Amino acid sequence: MRTIIEPFKIKSVEPIFFTSREERTQILEEAFYNPFLIHSNKVLIDLLTDSGTSAMSSNQWAAIMQGDESYAGSPSFFRFEAAVNRITGMPFVIPTHQGRASEKILFSILGGQGKYFISNTLFDTTRANIEFSGAEGIDCLCEEGKHPSIPAPFKGNMDLDLLQKTIKEKGGRNIPLVIITVTNNSGGGQPVSMANIKAVRKICTENNIPLFIDACRFAENSYFIKLREEGYANSSVEDIAQELFSYADGCTMSAKKDAFANIGGFLAMHDQALALKCRNLLVITEGFPTYGGLAGRDLEAIAVGLIEVLDENYLQYRIRSIEYLTNKLIDAGVPVMQPAGGHAVYLDAKAFLSHIPVDQYPGQALVGALYLEGGIRGVEIGSLMFGKYDDNGTLIPAQMELVRLAIPRRVYTQSHIDYTAEVIMDVFQKRESIKGLKIIEEAPMLRHFTVKLKPIN
Repeated sequence: MRTIIEPFKIKSVEPIFFTSREERTQILEEAFYNPFLIHSNKVLIDLLTDSGTSAMSSNQWAAIMQGDESYAGSPSFFRFEAAVNRITGMPFVIPTHQGRASEKILFSILGGQGKYFISNTLFDTTRANIEFSGAEGIDCLCEEGKHPSIPAPFKGNMDLDLLQKTIKEKGGRNIPLVIITVTNNSGGGQPVSMANIKAVRKICTENNIPLFIDACRFAENSYFIKLREEGYANSSVEDIAQELFSYADGCTMSAKKDAFANIGGFLAMHDQALALKCRNLLVITEGFPTYGGLAGRDLEAIAVGLIEVLDENYLQYRIRSIEYLTNKLIDAGVPVMQPAGGHAVYLDAKAFLSHIPVDQYPGQALVGALYLEGGIRGVEIGSLMFGKYDDNGTLIPAQMELVRLAIPRRVYTQSHIDYTAEVIMDVFQKRESIKGLKIIEEAPMLRHFTVKLKPIN
């Protein structure tokens, strides 16, 4: 089998900035061991996130020049709306400046004290917006998704028995939405099967609960269904995506992921009454319904990106490049989430740094070690991001301690990926020398963005 090559040519480049280990030691200390506080020009390979960091295509840049910046009724909006309609089949489309703005609008309307939102796994901003409304987010991840080293084809699935049990315990009238995140970002970028989505739809219908899709990586999830689920091998990714959305009442999306855009997002739904409420709040917080906090040029770029992401040559390359890095690390004995996910490689920090207890944040310690060793910036997805405190101030740890290395779309080449593997393997060889961290300053919500830490001696 021949090498799968990048299905694009590079037309424009930007420089990468190199630093010495001595410089990185000082930079990491000045950033209080938090990768979010490191200036991007001090990062060699930036895998902090795949959100808004993609390289746009020549067609997207050309579309930007067609952007109409009219306050109301811009043709750019109608091209954007048509692209969303084509994929989701949902008639009411509400643009926002990014995904968390969609979440803020939706949960402000549907949330509140005594409400519960159930998901396979909620990501950080989704959970924060739910909790900010006074509601509670509950994860019902399938059992196989909780074990990083054990491969399974659809580890992002919802636990159907747990879903039914939770609905019974909380009461259907207290659950405004069930949300399926595709792919499951917090759970290792793992896909959700179409069979699982259909089963969740059936349970929601029986309990009169709407089903929404967190659709940030819908194309990657659809491609996994084509590869792994019986009956879909001969279906196009677009057809699979359209079927996936057909089981949902609505969706939220950050267009900064599977639309290649640097900014933007949307809400889409079938419920006209809910859409009216969302649009009313949109006008207060984001902008007029035909721009929603975005420039016309951004709407144009998203409209093109939503169609480009369905190209199966691109998706084959995208999924294979993540798999390549994952398998290279497995061969070297590095503990990683298996099998490879859609947008990132997830290191199992609990196994990688087994000598560091969870209350010393092994994931964050590993993030710092990767930067120190090779200038690579990743992000912790573990007890720093999702941990909470009990009434005595004791940490309630997250289910898993992961480090996500999110690969920006169409940005890095094969040699960058090989370099990344080499750095990770070097850190693994030196893992016993890595120390845990303790928090010296934190915010009450989404603390991982601004937290300050220091090493434990």
